[in-house]
Amino acid sequence: MKRTVRWLKPLPLRPRDAVHVVAPAGPFDRPTFEVGLAVIAERYRPIHAPDIFASHRYLAGDDARRGGELSRALLDRDVRAIFSARGGYGSARLLPDLPFADASHAAFVGFSDLTSVHGALQALGRVSFHGPVLTQLGRQPSEVREYLFRLLESPEPPPPLTGSATYVPGMAEGHLVGGNLSVLSRLIGTSYMPPLDGAVLLLEDVTERPYRIDRMWTHLRLAGVFSRVRGIVLGDFTGCEEKGADYSCADVLRELAREAGLPCAAGFPIGHGDINYPVALGTQVRLDADAARLTFLEGAVLA
Repeated sequence: MKRTVRWLKPLPLRPRDAVHVVAPAGPFDRPTFEVGLAVIAERYRPIHAPDIFASHRYLAGDDARRGGELSRALLDRDVRAIFSARGGYGSARLLPDLPFADASHAAFVGFSDLTSVHGALQALGRVSFHGPVLTQLGRQPSEVREYLFRLLESPEPPPPLTGSATYVPGMAEGHLVGGNLSVLSRLIGTSYMPPLDGAVLLLEDVTERPYRIDRMWTHLRLAGVFSRVRGIVLGDFTGCEEKGADYSCADVLRELAREAGLPCAAGFPIGHGDINYPVALGTQVRLDADAARLTFLEGAVLA
């Protein structure tokens, strides 16, 4: 059943605003985290819990630690944004106990495993920001950092982004949803799947072999995802080649996109590559697949 979503944008950030830093997924390398933390500290006032550096197997502490930390950040009405330390794995474990319905208007920033949090927020009609985690932010060029700050602070539409290839020509407009293919495919059948009707779908991934990408894409197709969205934006698929194969990951994605029959462009600088431009999920965009161009039709924060 189709439903109309009334999207709720976060409040704009201002220089020196307090922001939360959380680690709801995997443990992380402290030196790279500190570099990313310094980037946002140049503009805002980041705060984080002393136990953010905890580690439990493949998680940044147990569920109680990570869930309590993110819950407090979501409910804190004295901060304007929440930045994620790292992806990895673990955010989906927390979803049933997170207070999304009572969350403040703070901007949530992250990607990869944080796709599950984005999905939960979009399911409630909230705009959030698919963008660098702190362990990645320190490696991003200055233009990406400035793009992020502009996206979080200005109600004006950000500059368009350009990909590198047209897989299926055509034009599509709609609200942007999606993120990491692996994580998004796991949300099928849950209440945390973002609203798909009339959407433009963003997909990216890392270290997934082509047959696994095919399998996850096929899962989306069998679940009816491609019959509901209007277009497909493909970001970076980093480290996804099959060693010794006579085909590439791009060959597989191009064939899958053509089977879906929706306007599709690839090679956008979004995801796990050297450049990860932030985009606002839930905002209206226009995909010109012929020109491999993604235009943002509105700003991401309240005026």
